[in-house]
Amino acid sequence: MVFASPGRVFLQSRTLKPLAAYFPDVVGYLRDALPPGAVMDGELVIWDEQRGRTSFALLHRRIMSGRSLAREAAVHPANLVLWDLLHDGTRPLLREPLWSRRQRLADLLTEAPPQVTLCPQTDDPAVAQAWLQEFSAAGVEGVVIKGRDSRYEPGRRGWAKLRARATTEALLAGITGTRAAPEALLLGRLDSTGRLRYVGRTTPLTALQRRELAPLLRTLPEQSEARHPWPSPLPAAWSGRFGNVEALAYVQVPPELVVEVSEDIAYEYGRWRHPPRFVRVRPDLSVIDVPLNGTVDE
Repeated sequence: MVFASPGRVFLQSRTLKPLAAYFPDVVGYLRDALPPGAVMDGELVIWDEQRGRTSFALLHRRIMSGRSLAREAAVHPANLVLWDLLHDGTRPLLREPLWSRRQRLADLLTEAPPQVTLCPQTDDPAVAQAWLQEFSAAGVEGVVIKGRDSRYEPGRRGWAKLRARATTEALLAGITGTRAAPEALLLGRLDSTGRLRYVGRTTPLTALQRRELAPLLRTLPEQSEARHPWPSPLPAAWSGRFGNVEALAYVQVPPELVVEVSEDIAYEYGRWRHPPRFVRVRPDLSVIDVPLNGTVDE
């Protein structure tokens, strides 16, 4: 079975207090829709009306909203998409096949409010491929593939995720490691005012990519910190990841090289949520060929 995949959450209807601190609207829906003791696997989703897509940034903002939680909940209500049932309130279902757990979950959600929905699934590869292409515009990162008869095995990944990916360009403005042995690339894009914005760090480079990049990096002039548009070290908040409290040490390079990267569609408010993969240097392109970045509030 293939599921469309839009923060993930495990929910037990008897222990909703931690979730209520951040998502009281969701807890309200669940108390009326699900039996006591039910345990589910699903994902919280917030829809951005202005952008016409789901928004991880708005989800993050709900968690960090503090005293403004009520206002955030009213302006950006959350929805819950469920795709698996581990306990139906009367017995554990971990050893049941996926199709059986799925049917039981569908039965439980028959009279659920529209804010609690069942994730779509299909056995048709053509339908899954269409989802991969069509749903990406709405913020769905990809599809999850599971065996129809598979059991739910805690701690073991018995599924695969196929992400919607594309290639695009960015400016190389820094590296981790050294010029002789770069480890990852720090990428930027100009905004509409001409300011270079940090957009993300690539996944670790392969040995071949390091060998290909090193000579190009050595030919670039040394970058004075006084002239580079980013601080050094890179502030921890720029990475936009939970639990990241340390600034990132890196080597500044003049933002002159255009690089092509492979990225998923999780690009929001001017940054990639997941690290893009370096593909190649694009010496045939200049700074003006790189897409402009959206506005990012620092």
